Amino acid sequence: MQEHLDALEERMQQLQQAMRNAQLARDSDQVKQLRAELRRTQRAWDALFEQTEETEETPAGDGARRTLAEDGPGQGPVMLPAREQVHQVLTLLAVPAAPKLISTIHEAFFAGALAPSRLTSLRRDEERSYRSAPGARPYYLCPALTSDLLSPARGLLTVSTWPLEQRIVGPLSARVHFLTSALNIADAAERVNGDTLPLPARQLLLHYARNIPGAQPLAPQPTAAGTPVDLALLRRAAGDELALHADSDTTTRTQAAARARHQLDAAGLLFGGSFQSAPRLRTVP
Repeated sequence: MQEHLDALEERMQQLQQAMRNAQLARDSDQVKQLRAELRRTQRAWDALFEQTEETEETPAGDGARRTLAEDGPGQGPVMLPAREQVHQVLTLLAVPAAPKLISTIHEAFFAGALAPSRLTSLRRDEERSYRSAPGARPYYLCPALTSDLLSPARGLLTVSTWPLEQRIVGPLSARVHFLTSALNIADAAERVNGDTLPLPARQLLLHYARNIPGAQPLAPQPTAAGTPVDLALLRRAAGDELALHADSDTTTRTQAAARARHQLDAAGLLFGGSFQSAPRLRTVP
């Protein structure tokens, strides 16, 4: 989570500088918009910082499997709400993800099942909650935004506390996100004892290794537990390919984020512009 805190802190510094420039230019409307975004960014930083503290206070032996929480003496463990389970998975991945992938990751690294069908109406519920009481929750689950239309990307969820650039998807983002997921999942797997790595996690790692050139040994030797995954090899192959696409993808998303901040209101920055306004949103100022 540290990289997300760093990104939010950098964004707050940029906003403060932009506010000073707007004030010198006597642009009161721009100052008002920037101040509102600074407040939203500060709230996002506060929520993420609190979550980081809670994570650090959790005993190290708990690892990634923290989905079950105790509900008092003599009572059994209680499953977290679906939105919090989704938040856990997205925090692990750090990229927009579809419900099916979220369910698969949850099965691999967290206790209990999270059916994709439970996420069907989640995004709409989150948007209704935001519009009825903006900022009442520390975070919202919201759709990724397309880089061209700044509209909701179908079937991709993100977290509102992420920087806007991280919540936008461009033409290369699907592959960039796949490679980034591979790196973050490999890190999560390494934090779990290899002897106790659940079968779904091993299968997930194997899926990533099979779909990244050079991520598997030339002649992998199956064991009783199945085909092993070389995490170091997976990381190296994913990192090498990611380096080819990351700069171009980042440029596309950064440019789209600048347009979004100029053209969308607070709700639109989280949940996207309407399709009716797509021609207007595609125009670069």
